[in-house]
Amino acid sequence: MSDHLEPTIPSSTLTPTSEHAPSISLDSLSKTKSVVESLSSILSSFPSNLSFSTSSSNPNPTFSLLHDPQVASQISSLLREPNSGTGDNNLCRWLYDTFQSGDPNLQLIVLRFLPIIVGIYLSRVALRKPLAGFEAVLLALYAHETTSRAGQPTTMNVPNLSLPSVYHEAKAPINNNSTELNLAVISPSLEPHGTVRSTRRAKIVGVALELYHSKIYHMPVGSKIDFCDFCVVWAGQDNNDDDKDLNEEGESNGRKEGRIPLPWELLQPVLRILGHCLMGNTKNKELFDAAWAACNSLYARSMHDINPKALLATGSLLKLGKKAMEPLEDLDPTEI
Repeated sequence: MSDHLEPTIPSSTLTPTSEHAPSISLDSLSKTKSVVESLSSILSSFPSNLSFSTSSSNPNPTFSLLHDPQVASQISSLLREPNSGTGDNNLCRWLYDTFQSGDPNLQLIVLRFLPIIVGIYLSRVALRKPLAGFEAVLLALYAHETTSRAGQPTTMNVPNLSLPSVYHEAKAPINNNSTELNLAVISPSLEPHGTVRSTRRAKIVGVALELYHSKIYHMPVGSKIDFCDFCVVWAGQDNNDDDKDLNEEGESNGRKEGRIPLPWELLQPVLRILGHCLMGNTKNKELFDAAWAACNSLYARSMHDINPKALLATGSLLKLGKKAMEPLEDLDPTEI
């Protein structure tokens, strides 16, 4: 992996700094101050360089909080504690209240930790531990998406593959039946849910991940790497594993405990996020390697489960990843 040539990206998608952060309104600044005061009472230490006064030279303290490594490290550690995720957990309450503030900048901070929340939650569900705190956060994200979609599914138009190219599409109006054939449902319409039941869990978590994917260009690299690492745990194996290896070594290496069911409504947003991490014009080798390992693990899982749809999707991601590792002079954009 060390000899691959990473694709280039525009400077706007590199690791952001506070210099690139836009200024925020006084109302948003007031909400941020309240959120930070609550967070400072939860964390053992809070960065002194983060200033939230109206006279501060920092144009966007929320942006600084989103990308602060010290805050991220402490919150991640608290989320990974054995007793995290309960209904009376202070951090879960803070995450819930912060997202419910309705401020888009503050909501990004909650989404930044969604990979860890989902990762720990799905890995502990089978243990039947109380996880009402995590579920409250996930339901808040699900309710937000349900409201924003207004009962409509997320769709996209697919070119008619029976024609030589999209330029051969008929210009004259076509009947509704033909239109429906070219309309793909990316995410179905959502129904309001107030609780997380076993039959709804994959859908609720999948919708939360769809929201994360829609904001992924705002997410720090560390958040994306956390997600890729959990994908390996969820898959429960890699290309070198077979059933015998899993039975003999699964309990010792931790894979068997984290292995979870991967229905399509959960796997689909997972693959979209991995597609960004793998091919999202990134120069970060650590992120590329983490996404590559995750795709390999999910491909092996798809082989194990004999899941044709998942095999096609994960196999395509691996082929695209291999193309990204080839020298630029060997790429032929006209090759089919």
